[in-house]
Amino acid sequence: MTLGNFDGVHKGHQAVLAKVRAKSRELGLPSVLVCFEPQPLEFFDEFNAPARLTRFREKIELLSAQGVDRVLCLRFNEATRSMTADEFIRLLVEKLNTKALFVGDDAKFGADRSGNFSLLVEAGKEFGFEVTNLRTLTFGETRVSSSRIRTCLANGDLKQAQELLGYPYSINGKVVYGRQLGRTLDAPTANVQLHRYRAPIDGVFAVDVSIDQGAGKQVYQGVANVGVRPTLEEQTLKPILEVFLFDFEGDLYGSSVKVVFCSKLRNEKKFEGLDELKQAIAADVTHAKSFFAERSHISALQ
Repeated sequence: MTLGNFDGVHKGHQAVLAKVRAKSRELGLPSVLVCFEPQPLEFFDEFNAPARLTRFREKIELLSAQGVDRVLCLRFNEATRSMTADEFIRLLVEKLNTKALFVGDDAKFGADRSGNFSLLVEAGKEFGFEVTNLRTLTFGETRVSSSRIRTCLANGDLKQAQELLGYPYSINGKVVYGRQLGRTLDAPTANVQLHRYRAPIDGVFAVDVSIDQGAGKQVYQGVANVGVRPTLEEQTLKPILEVFLFDFEGDLYGSSVKVVFCSKLRNEKKFEGLDELKQAIAADVTHAKSFFAERSHISALQ
């Protein structure tokens, strides 16, 4: 068993899960990950909590791909927050029958973060479960962490983010009805639900979009904007993901899509009017197509 948010299921998380899987095979027991919803920081301050790299459903899919047998998601509420360290240990022992626990030596748990690694080691000796200290995984002498990946994404460093994640950063969601303003800008867009007050990424990007319409997945290239649309009078409070697909005709409403962010083209910007915005979108499309053409050329050479 291991505990934590595992936001992004990055390379550090993957190394942890490999250890958990190996121990589960050794003991002949299922591998289990315990997490909380909402995440504790979101419970205490929803609007200022760090932007999630992955929604819960995305995280479950990534954990499944890593071979985790079971995910126990505990609702984080006043009752959970008030649980003492001893009560949490009893949960591990009496309810979950824990035999091997993997946590970092900086682990804190229980009301007011009163429980720590040393307390778990003592409990393990008393109740018969092994406690393993997870060593920090580094990349380029820097700790691999969700916060570092958020910094990379905020800076538009998609290459570094991919190296830390172990896969290209993407957002999954369902296409919903929008204002259909893109049609007047010669760039009809698909509006994708984000279900979050903050996004870890913002600006305009060249993207690959995988569309699941029930008859297999199709992949298209396009341009995506993540932000609050500052040029419009009705600037949004929540970020919006809008995607313009190249060479696509059809109705995407209700479809599930996966938007893979390939290259950042520019930051979101407030333009003087819709005509200036239209010109900027046309330039974005040109730059994105140049990126994809170069990527294709490099792939052909390899």
